Amino acid sequence: MSSNTENLDSWQVHDESFREIIGSSPSLDLLLQIDSYPFAHEAGVFIPSNDELFITSNQFTDTDGSRKVQISKISLLTGGKIVKHGEISCPEIAMANGGVNYGDDILFCAQGSMTQPSGLFKMSRIPPYATEPVTTSSHSRPFNSVNDVVVSKDGSIWFTDPPYGHEQGYRPPATLPSQVYRFDPATSSIRAMADGFGRPNGICFSPDERTVYVTDTDLVHGDGTIDGNRASTIYAFDVEHRHGQPVLLNKRLFAFADVGIPDGIKCDTNGNVYSGCGDGVNVWSPGGDLLGRILVDGGAANFCFGRGGELFILNEHRLWRAQLSKSVKGALLEI
Repeated sequence: MSSNTENLDSWQVHDESFREIIGSSPSLDLLLQIDSYPFAHEAGVFIPSNDELFITSNQFTDTDGSRKVQISKISLLTGGKIVKHGEISCPEIAMANGGVNYGDDILFCAQGSMTQPSGLFKMSRIPPYATEPVTTSSHSRPFNSVNDVVVSKDGSIWFTDPPYGHEQGYRPPATLPSQVYRFDPATSSIRAMADGFGRPNGICFSPDERTVYVTDTDLVHGDGTIDGNRASTIYAFDVEHRHGQPVLLNKRLFAFADVGIPDGIKCDTNGNVYSGCGDGVNVWSPGGDLLGRILVDGGAANFCFGRGGELFILNEHRLWRAQLSKSVKGALLEI
């Protein structure tokens, strides 16, 4: 370990400013463990009005031998000390992955199947969880395997579309490059905003929405191959406007994940950038300095902020609750 790194059990400090983020008494508690399948993989959508958390599993083999992804609702009781786990049946969303708050509903990414489309689907957070498609194609071409999504303050929806589905055998061959898209529900306009990725994955805005961050997880392909020469990288883009429309300019390498891949990505209200990596959740300053890590054995594909410094970390068979400084707020909900 380098001399400028201090390891405090689950909290690895690389820069003194990380202490302000984690506070004087950070904690990391196991909320739920399910050994039978990897229930805690992606999405991570916190509903503050009900203290509920919606998540998606990793792929697993169901009792009938089919490949499946399970959407779950976690009810957080008595401040998250007790949790109730419930499975949601939503066959319209094939191989669900990323998700985000969408008004009173939830927007899920469907990676699709051989017979069902990939795209974005809106699901009610209230039983019977009514679901409807939002977008499933870029004009005449179907999406590959929509992976992660974020909603801008102007109501537009930004998302990534890597080719993982075909590589993993449940989608037809890709008909589109690996790109970032913007969909405007008000006009039904769909635009490719950025390309040149290996495997675009997580996506988020800075708090002022002047920067978009996109993770590229090209290090690991869907067929399981790993190549250290491929990207394990967070890219940043400036959001500017031309002729009344947003454009992404000045692509630059923001950060490189040295352990595993940077998957899900979020910002806090101070602009610090958090990403789920192979060793847990890594945190960078807005300038790209690694501030510290929340170490979780087995890493974290994704996570989300709760309220007052809560961070819910998805660790495949385990769901963790990290308590940071109560002054920390996620940029999405600002609570």
